[in-house]
Amino acid sequence: MCMTDLNEVKKAVKDTVDSVIDKTRETSHRSSADAERIRRDLTGDQMTTREKVTSAANETKERVAAGIDHAKHEVRDRT
Repeated sequence: MCMTDLNEVKKAVKDTVDSVIDKTRETSHRSSADAERIRRDLTGDQMTTREKVTSAANETKERVAAGIDHAKHEVRDRT
């Protein structure tokens, strides 16, 4: 096995590990965003306006983070 083959194998393994990490993080962020939405749906009437706004901001933050992790995975797949 020559060095180029070894480097290609290393890159493939690293890309696979990084993709798994990104997908795991994406799923975690989406789950957190969904949990915020469900919490608001279930207890929205009992929440103050500030709590609702904070919850909506947290949901948005988690969805953006999930989108970033998804984009990183997509870019890696294209290269």
